[in-house]
Amino acid sequence: MAKRLSLTRALFLIPLIIFLVVAGFFVRGLFLDSTYVPSELIGDNAPSFELPRLYSDKETFEPNRMIGQPWILNVWASWCVACRDEHAILVDLAARGIPIVGLNYKDETKDARRWLRDWGNPYAVTAVDYEGAASIDWGVYGVPETFVIDSSGIILYKHIGPISDKTVQENILPYFADTTS
Repeated sequence: MAKRLSLTRALFLIPLIIFLVVAGFFVRGLFLDSTYVPSELIGDNAPSFELPRLYSDKETFEPNRMIGQPWILNVWASWCVACRDEHAILVDLAARGIPIVGLNYKDETKDARRWLRDWGNPYAVTAVDYEGAASIDWGVYGVPETFVIDSSGIILYKHIGPISDKTVQENILPYFADTTS
């Protein structure tokens, strides 16, 4: 009878142990940085594209035109509410002399132009990704996303979601320490 009782008790403990292990994983997940998604592109050459410019459909932009200087690629859209959260920070970065290229994602030209007119234009140039194909090549999950690219065209950093002052201080400005005014 005692053996049967201890076997019953052991069988009762197995689901409890499994539950505690699973609950532990969920609790740990609460403390992870949700904006950090490892990118296979970090350390690789920036993907190439040739897209029309927002203010001149006859002109195009290609990332290799930025070779020779570190720069930021910011993927945004006028319909993106979170893009507004970071926009003043981008304007400030541009005022510091950091070159920012905008990649307008699946947007209407008139809406994108109006948005930049109303909120300010931090971009040295804005390329338009009407179909989203270039964004897919960059591994974009959604907007906004921000990349730091070095002077030789290597992706150094990727941030998913709106950047914050803390993100700029800790993760973006160090790459521009020698170039900011």
